[in-house]
Amino acid sequence: MESKGKYYLTTAIAYTSGKPHIGNNYEIVLADSIARFKRKEGYDVFFQTGTDEHGQKIELKAREAGTTPRALVDKVAGIIRGMCDMLNISYDKFVRTTDDYHEKQVQKIFRRLYEQGDIYKGAYEGMYCTPCESFWTESQLEDGKCPDCGREVKPAKEEAYFFRMSKYADRLIRHINEHPEFIRPVSRKNEMMNNFLLPGLQDLCVSRTSFKWGVPVDFDEGHVVYVWLDALTNYITGIGYDADGNSTEQYKKFWPADLHLLGKDIIRFHTIYWPIFLMALGEPLPRQIFGHPWLMMNGGKMSKSKGNVIYADDLVDYFGVDAVRYYVIHEMPFENDGNATWELIAERTNSDLANTLGNLVNRTISMSNKYFGGAVSDKKAVLTEKDGMADEDLRLTAVGTLAKAAGKMEELRVADALTEVFALFKRCNKYIDETEPWVLAKDPAKADRLSTVLYNLVESIIIGASILEPFMPKTAEKIAVQLNTRLRGFDRLDTFGLCPDGHRVTDKPEILFARLDMKEVEKKEEEILAAMLAGQASSGAEDAGQTGGEDRDAGGQAVLDPEPKPEITYDDFAKLQFQVGEIIACEAVPKSKKLLCSQVKIGSQVKQIVSGIKACYTPEEMVGKKVMVLVNLKPAKLAGVMSEGMLLCAEDAEGRLALVKPEKEMPSGAEIA
Repeated sequence: MESKGKYYLTTAIAYTSGKPHIGNNYEIVLADSIARFKRKEGYDVFFQTGTDEHGQKIELKAREAGTTPRALVDKVAGIIRGMCDMLNISYDKFVRTTDDYHEKQVQKIFRRLYEQGDIYKGAYEGMYCTPCESFWTESQLEDGKCPDCGREVKPAKEEAYFFRMSKYADRLIRHINEHPEFIRPVSRKNEMMNNFLLPGLQDLCVSRTSFKWGVPVDFDEGHVVYVWLDALTNYITGIGYDADGNSTEQYKKFWPADLHLLGKDIIRFHTIYWPIFLMALGEPLPRQIFGHPWLMMNGGKMSKSKGNVIYADDLVDYFGVDAVRYYVIHEMPFENDGNATWELIAERTNSDLANTLGNLVNRTISMSNKYFGGAVSDKKAVLTEKDGMADEDLRLTAVGTLAKAAGKMEELRVADALTEVFALFKRCNKYIDETEPWVLAKDPAKADRLSTVLYNLVESIIIGASILEPFMPKTAEKIAVQLNTRLRGFDRLDTFGLCPDGHRVTDKPEILFARLDMKEVEKKEEEILAAMLAGQASSGAEDAGQTGGEDRDAGGQAVLDPEPKPEITYDDFAKLQFQVGEIIACEAVPKSKKLLCSQVKIGSQVKQIVSGIKACYTPEEMVGKKVMVLVNLKPAKLAGVMSEGMLLCAEDAEGRLALVKPEKEMPSGAEIA
């Protein structure tokens, strides 16, 4: 296939503060499907991803964990790269912002911008958000908190370097207006224009002196480069940009980027700061920046602190790589947030993967073996006008699927493109219902018609699997192996009938996707959730910020120093309602190894509370205990049992739990403040 030219695709680089959840992994799977699709279309693709490893947040996490920032980021970067490999991501380069070549270029870029007058030295005083590493004025805060993440901010003042953003603002506004495809979707463009650019840009603080873990400003000791100036430049340093004018041939070939793919929460950095940095460097702007929506859990943003995190390795261990890839691609709308739960993934696996796709492939191969010893031939036999219409409609659907999918991919409507592929598989299943091969097999005179039907199915499945490959590469390859053929290039999918007459499919069809027992899925989810509630996450890799170790105080008593959580205000605390509860009944949750279900009397009411403490307490031990209860926790189902609160427990380094109880006799319902 003749090359259609270059295509440079990047994701946002993952911050190395901890293990990413499936909501974070969604982006890399989405990008991978685009990269694979573009390769099959004939583009020379360069797909770059990686890790963002500097900043105050990393320095603080390392200090809390009793390690060095370098050791911390090395560990987490390894976890992140391992998850990319686990999800079968076909990246061409994995960058790390701690790589020497990158740090040297960041220093050169900073010096160049300073020497040409775009950066100047001053002092900053304002409200600072540590997680976002951003300064804000009082007027920019929302309810006194960071407008980006909603966390607390603190007053801060320090000497700093600033970038003259206003110098380039009008030029950026013109570019956005003249290039409507630059920011997608349109809602993100409108947000950036109306909320930031049109009201006027303030100069941006681009250095810090209050911490050390960053790229040093090489001409002013004590200053480190602002983490976003450092991180964003990976898109050019990773392919060979040199600030002194000696950029590599690779850079000259692939820049500007054809697509920056990133989450909607960091769209401002990529559509305002990054283009202005490039303008100052005299480099072309990326062609398109797409701010994708979030993958939520039960309608809420995933957060470990909320206990609603799903990790990709847990899902892959249970459902398989391609089932997870299918779900996160297929279930994410173009613009609105998607939703992920174990139940929804299982339902999609059963309906789309096991029934629509897996059953289709298995039936087709089994019938080919049963009726013709595995050989398929196009006899072009038609018995009725209805037969001819069914054959023609299937052929047109098959050869037309690529164009439909490619059109959706061009608009970055990746979920819709995958839907087009499965529309072909659904049409194949309908074709089986229309032609009824099992009926044809009863009449030897209709053998040629039966052969034609099975040939048409095999040919259509090969075409569908070839288009499916960018989204579910392992599944597509398995289908090709079972059909005893190879996946086709996109340039060979506009012709129906390339499968040679007499071609033999495998005589041992395998189940692509087994149907899942929803009760078993629920049980598995409950086990993982219970482990998480008990502080023993089953995902296999602890949060990089946690030490998990035990120490001793001066008297030799065991002490623990868990990872500190973000500071809260009294107003935050006041939202939580704690009361004394008396456990009046308790029983084990059926088929659960870790959960107990307690009936807890709190004042005049009784609440049902499910807790992952079965390893430490028997139901009989629980009855009669006075315990501390969080009573206004939103109800949730655990292992199919409704839980209406939380029993508070202490946990030691071995994972042993102890219920928190009042020191003195207190009545049921007594408020804890």
